Amino acid sequence: MEPDPKRELLRHMLATVAFRCGIAIDNAPFGFEDFRVGGSARSPAEILAHLGDLIEGTRYLLQGQFVSLASKPHRWDDEIARFYTAIRELDSFLATDMPLAHPVEKFVQGPIGDALTHVGQIVMLRRIFGSPITQEPYFSIEIVPGVF
Repeated sequence: MEPDPKRELLRHMLATVAFRCGIAIDNAPFGFEDFRVGGSARSPAEILAHLGDLIEGTRYLLQGQFVSLASKPHRWDDEIARFYTAIRELDSFLATDMPLAHPVEKFVQGPIGDALTHVGQIVMLRRIFGSPITQEPYFSIEIVPGVF
């Protein structure tokens, strides 16, 4: 069976989220995870926990289940591990030929688009914290689904 191009694009977008989030969280300085720019603003740890929820929730939605996740952040390293586990599990599901419960476009405009927004928030918080990320040639980098 030939791979579904839309499904493969969703896998590529997921790999892009993983790549960009990795840049945002790698080598984050001590204390960054709890940094807040304001009283009601999410900390990086809270944003990363939400990213884990988005990715886990996407896998459920693709299988036709709606699961509301609102995780409290754990230790930074545990949240990082949870995020990458959720990415791998979602990608593994997308790599199968199991039917999707909803059109791919809904995931691009919904949770995957949301995930990219939240990665951008972490990047911005890194700069405000005084530890900006290094510039990456996003257009020319080879991002491969399934390689995280």
